[in-house]
Order: sequence, then structure tokens, then C-alpha cells
Amino acid sequence: MRVIDQIYIDGAFVTPHGEELADLFNPATEERIGQVRLADARDARAAVAAAKRAFPALSRTSKAERIALLRRLHDAVAARANDLAAAMREEYGAPAYFVGFSAAHAAEVFLNMAKTLEAYDFTRTIGRAQVTMQPLGVVAAITPWNSNAGFICGKLATAIAAGCTIVIKPSEMSAIQTQVVTQALHAAGLPAGVFNIVTGRGDVVGAELTSHPDVAKVTFTGSTPVGKAILRAAADSFKRVTLELGGKGPNIILPDADLDTAIPTALRMGLANSGQACVAGTRILAPEARLPEILERLKAAVAAIRTGAPDDPEVLVGPMVSQKQWDRVQAYIRLGPEEGATLLAGGEGRPDDLARGWFVRPTIFTGVSNTMRIAREEIFGPVLCVIPYRDEAEAIAIANDTAYGLQAYLHGTDVDHMRAIADQLESGRVVINGAPHEPLAPFGGFKSSGVGREYGVFGLETHLEPRAVLV
Repeated sequence: MRVIDQIYIDGAFVTPHGEELADLFNPATEERIGQVRLADARDARAAVAAAKRAFPALSRTSKAERIALLRRLHDAVAARANDLAAAMREEYGAPAYFVGFSAAHAAEVFLNMAKTLEAYDFTRTIGRAQVTMQPLGVVAAITPWNSNAGFICGKLATAIAAGCTIVIKPSEMSAIQTQVVTQALHAAGLPAGVFNIVTGRGDVVGAELTSHPDVAKVTFTGSTPVGKAILRAAADSFKRVTLELGGKGPNIILPDADLDTAIPTALRMGLANSGQACVAGTRILAPEARLPEILERLKAAVAAIRTGAPDDPEVLVGPMVSQKQWDRVQAYIRLGPEEGATLLAGGEGRPDDLARGWFVRPTIFTGVSNTMRIAREEIFGPVLCVIPYRDEAEAIAIANDTAYGLQAYLHGTDVDHMRAIADQLESGRVVINGAPHEPLAPFGGFKSSGVGREYGVFGLETHLEPRAVLV
């Protein structure tokens, strides 16, 4: 059993002042595999102080110098891709397809931000004024367990590109992944204090960072309720805030869709990362005229989906991250029939061939109204709802009738028509026919899915403040 008892402050691995220990588990076996010693508020303050000391020098670096730093970080993380993938399989139970994407993504974000930086002009003339985009200062980044390495690296890449120093608080449930990433980042040899990583509880370290007077910006990925609390805490000192929060994405199958491709694509979008994804398209909107055929195909397709351990390359759905998350998903599966929905596939408990592990049967409900809780609340597991619609106008209305607005999906054959529908959807991103991720495009949500954007120019500018000089 491994023990992780160091955090990273001011360019060095140090023992936390905090003494609380948190257990680490393998979700595919339910076995305890380690412990992590958690940082406390004193550690968070030390990390902020280190970032504050490092900020003046980093903020004065040239664009070329920052690009060089980003490339060094890419090389260092890429060199540990196999170790990172192994940690994700052990600690998170992520399916092979997601591990492969995530391990590569954690390194690629640095090159993507370098590409953004190469084309970005920090100074421009507007009328008689010279406007310069200035780095904000110390950034606090709070990242979740469902794609830990990617979020750490993505937020770090953006901060460095802007000339900001950063303190990162990763989820304590991802400590093994964090250790691998931190070792890789350290190997890149950045100046001390430019980045600091303090694993701790949200209500301790997170609370300290979001209220600390020397933190200029908070960037957070996680649940909407926690995002609201961060927004309130940041208000007292007027911190700039980027929040990437929950989702309940509409997965719209249009009447002209080719079901041979639309059904498997819709399921992939709905069950992404075992359903533990804010971007999952968990509300499948189906035209009434084709509903019987769609339900038949969904039932057959989900029956063929393999659920199991991450070392099986055929697995699409892995375990839930914890017993708590498994219990939460089971509660929603029980809730569906209580609300009047009908099980098309799945149901309570583990799949029949899995005796242990926090595995959930991929579950699809039919007879769902968009007013039901299973259609309105983020479940964060492999649970989908099929909601029928009469015509396109009703489909758009149902899609937009949600507190969320992070990512929506359209499946059909007329791309121009789908672009016109996309213009009517209240969503930060709209994915047509399962299009791949675009790393330079902005990512973030409407409504309760968040504030601000990440990635590319839009993400960069959330870390900058314009200053005008008039002569």
C-alpha cells in the first residue's frame, strides 16, 4: 500500500503541515490501495505566498519565453504518459479508450496553448490608446477527480501563457495521478513558485484559496453547488472567476438520422467516461414517429456494451469512482420508476458477471417527462433518459428546458440544417454527429453550467486584464 505524504510548494516536494489522512481505493476491486496526507489552510497560505513571490518575474517574461516553458512542460508530461495511464486505471478505473485520450491530452494542452500564444498579440492600438493585456496575478485552480491530470495541466498551461503563477488544489481522490503529474511538471525545471500543488479537502484548502486576498482569480471545474459557493466566497475580494460546472446535455436524434450511426454515437456521447462526465449527453431526445425503432435499437446496442475493469480494451463503461458515487447513482435508478419512468435496459445493482467493484448497469429509462428529476438533475453515472418529441420546435424547447447548458449533441444527415438548430440551443458547445474535441475552441457553459470559458484565446483572456494607456 502506497503512502503519498508530500505536496509541492515553491519548487520543492515538502511534507504538509496538515496531518489528516485520506484513503485511496481501486474502484474496480473496492480495495484500499493507499493513503494521502492532506494539506491544510497553512499549507495553502504557504503556496499562495510562493506564487506571489514568483509572479513579478514570470509576468515580465516574453511570449517566446513562455512558449518555451510550455514546450518543456509538454515534453515532461508526455514522457510520463505510461505512468499516468497506469495510475488512471488503478485509481480511477477509467476505460482504456478514455485513458488513452486523457494521458495524451494532459501533455497536448501545453502545445495547444503554445499555439494560441504564438498568434496572440498582447498589445494593440484602439483609437488613441495603447491597450495591453496584463496578467492578473496569482491564480487558484481547483480540479475534480473525473479527469484529474487533464484539468491540472490545462489550467496550468493557461496560467503560464498569461504570465500568471498558480496554486492547484486537485481532488484528494486522485492523489496517485496527481503525484505522477507533479513529478513530471517538476522535471520540466520551471522557476520555483510558478506552480504549486496542494492536495487537500475543498472545505479546507479550497476555502482558503477562494477567500485569500492575494489570489486574483479562481478557476474551478466541478459541481454546480460548489461553484455557487466559490462565486460567493470570491465576491468579497472581487476575484475573477471561471467556473466549469455540471451538465444535463440533450442528445437530439433528428428525424432524418441514419440510426446505424446515430444510435452508437448517441450512446458513446451519453456514456462518456462511464457517465462520469459533465459533458455527457444523458437526455436522448427522439422523434415520436421513429420512437419504436429507436428504442429497439437502443436496447440492442446497450445490451452489447461491455462493463468491466479498465484492463479490458473492449470495456466502454468502467466503475464509479467511489462507494458514495455508486450509492448516488443507485438512488437515481430507484427513483426513475417511482417517478413513472420505465426501464428499457439496466436497473439496480452490478452487472451479473461482476461480483465486486463499484460497477453500475448501463441504464436507459423510457416514458420520461422532462419534468422528472432523472431528466433534470445531473446523475453522473451511466444512466440515460429517452424523451420523445413531436416536431423540431418541441425538440429545441425540451433541449433548452434545463438549468444547464454545457454541451449538446445533434445527430442527422443535413449538416447545414443542424447548424441552424445549433444556433437555437442554449449550450456552450454543440457537437454534430459525434465530431471530435477541438482544443482551440472555447469550452464552458450557459446558465448553471458555469461562468467564463477555457481553452484557446477565450481561456487565455480570462487570465488577463486590459490596461489602456492614453497619450
